[in-house]
Amino acid sequence: MNRIITLDEFIIHRQKDFPFASGELTGLLRDIGVAAKIVNREVNKAGLLNILGIAHQENATGDQVQKLDLFANEKLIDCLKNSGECCGVASEENEDFIAFPNLDNKASKYVVVFDPLDGSSNIDVNVSVGTIFGIYRRKSDPEGICSREDFLQKGTELVAAGYVLYGTSTLLVYSTGRGVNGFTLDPSIGEFCLSHTDIRIPDRGNYYSVNQGYYLKFDVEMRRYIDYCSDLNLMLRYIGSMVSDVHRILFQGGIFLYPNTRKYPLGKLRLLYECNPLSFIVEQAGGKAITCQLERILEVDMVHLHQRATIAIGSPGMVDEMKEFVERYSTIVPS
Repeated sequence: MNRIITLDEFIIHRQKDFPFASGELTGLLRDIGVAAKIVNREVNKAGLLNILGIAHQENATGDQVQKLDLFANEKLIDCLKNSGECCGVASEENEDFIAFPNLDNKASKYVVVFDPLDGSSNIDVNVSVGTIFGIYRRKSDPEGICSREDFLQKGTELVAAGYVLYGTSTLLVYSTGRGVNGFTLDPSIGEFCLSHTDIRIPDRGNYYSVNQGYYLKFDVEMRRYIDYCSDLNLMLRYIGSMVSDVHRILFQGGIFLYPNTRKYPLGKLRLLYECNPLSFIVEQAGGKAITCQLERILEVDMVHLHQRATIAIGSPGMVDEMKEFVERYSTIVPS
């Protein structure tokens, strides 16, 4: 029988893979694991604690905030603030970034960005949700407080990213740029244990994931590609929680699409909190992630914290096919 390897053990063992290895990133990933356990506990008993439903307020981008969004956001901020390894955070739920004071005169070298509870509107009907996170090495002076430039970095500057999926089992998937590994929470010992090593996305899959209810609001090239997927008898799967849809595609292959619409001409998903971290993971697993304007997601310039983007992400063969449809049918041919 193989020995159980916990998340903490794995992170410490892999510390040497990180070019700036000195313990800070290791501690930061462990802190995120602790926060995930706390959020998981509350998600699993949300109905008993009267924290289902909306909180009657909107976040920085105008979306209705769920009660569990606020809880997850607060717990992540608390865990990261008290760790001493993080100098600041930016969250989808907060209008601006939050700078942390240095603890015990320790110069923290990292900032963390996150969507505390992606797909949280699904909680009320018991559908999977997740936490998405990304970690950047700060650009500002480590002796001072963090600045906006620390967060407005391209996805190519990520040093680590991952997600936690709260479903039939709770799974934490992350990468530090040396492949992708997954850890399943064992509730009997309260530890994330290594369950999926060196995850690789299939070149193709039998699934496409898109909110097809908006079909008539998509550009013609996207409608043509969706028709093509349907003609191939690919199976439409759309959960409404990006982290859940991308998780399925990561393991089974396929493509996830969130194109621009008339209402959201620049796209709807957040580049910093959703697209960049998940694109980092998918690329590390051998997949591809581009905008529907055919720019590599990780190379898109960051202009503001709540910048929106379109995305096509998943199996490399299928993303390349989608790109061909855009080039063929778009009225504006990319240079």
